[in-house]
Amino acid sequence: MQPTSPKLLSAALAALLFSGVALAQTQDPAGQATPPQPSISNPTPQQPPPPPPDKNKKPEPGSEAPITSPDTVTPKNSKQDVEAIGNRGVGKGVNFYSLEREIALGKGLAQEVERSSKLIDDPVITEYVNRVGQNLVRNSDAKVPFTIKVIDSDEVNAFALPGGFFYVNSGLILRANEESELAGVMAHEIAHVAARHGTKQATKGDIVQLASIPAMIFIPYGWAGYAAYQGANFLIPMTFLKFSRDNEREADFLGLQYMYKAGYDPNSYVTFFERIQADEKRRPGTIGKAFSTHPPTPERIENTQKEIAKILPARQEYIVTSSEFDSVKGRLRNVMFARKAIDNGPNKPTLRTRTEQTDKNKTAPASTDPSSDDDRPTLKRRTDNP
Repeated sequence: MQPTSPKLLSAALAALLFSGVALAQTQDPAGQATPPQPSISNPTPQQPPPPPPDKNKKPEPGSEAPITSPDTVTPKNSKQDVEAIGNRGVGKGVNFYSLEREIALGKGLAQEVERSSKLIDDPVITEYVNRVGQNLVRNSDAKVPFTIKVIDSDEVNAFALPGGFFYVNSGLILRANEESELAGVMAHEIAHVAARHGTKQATKGDIVQLASIPAMIFIPYGWAGYAAYQGANFLIPMTFLKFSRDNEREADFLGLQYMYKAGYDPNSYVTFFERIQADEKRRPGTIGKAFSTHPPTPERIENTQKEIAKILPARQEYIVTSSEFDSVKGRLRNVMFARKAIDNGPNKPTLRTRTEQTDKNKTAPASTDPSSDDDRPTLKRRTDNP
């Protein structure tokens, strides 16, 4: 074996020292390897930062987590106390209409509605909707009995007249995904009747008339300012359909309590109106004309969410939907489909207008024989007459 040269040993020792220094530079104090630093001659390209979240972008309807109710609440007054429902003066205020007169007024308006509307008369559907509504009425502040019927209309709407005459559009039932969504809209309209918003507004109109004509002691509500309801033939005074912002806010406030008291999930109210708002943007005209006078604005939705988180105590479970709701919804869809098929049938009798008859005479060839026009009435003498 050749003896090792001192120069060779010195070179090997220097190489070991250099490799030890390089290894120490690539580790952090904890002993973990760190990525090598980029060289100045070949810098690492920088990735663009992620775009900031759009604060104005609204989430998809129903995508947000449900609002959580507190375990315990401390109501500031009876209006915030859901346990006091039915024993508080929600309908108090200046009102020229007694409950008896309010019922009579609503009955007259209801007769006008039913004369010009097409009602769903299927007993299974009407019994179910009436049962859902009456359960809400029992858990409300209403002081009048309710009569609940279903109108055959594709528009998403419901309205309640003074005195408890309540109409639900078939379009609303079909658009709701769950029973609790239907109950939320019905509870809102029941709240309008419980708070007597219609006759209170009529009273304000009477007061204005009294101020303008001091000589008269009392002026009954004049039916000025009619509004055709959702394109139908019947007319209803706008006083009983278009409410002020304060009225709508109160109806939201009370209606949410009523559906909660009846056992329904209050978050369904928010979810449904968010979806309807999105539908109206995509397909204008989805919301009925009367319903569009108080659309589900973001402010109303936000106030509803605050109420859930403030005054409604948490429950272990809520009613969301039922198999009966799905069954009734399918039955209603079949009823409406069958009715439309009959209405659009080829053998359906039609009425011909005078304009159509005139146009026919213009296009028909001239004839001197008066009997040639089959549509023209003729008189014939009886042969047995002398």
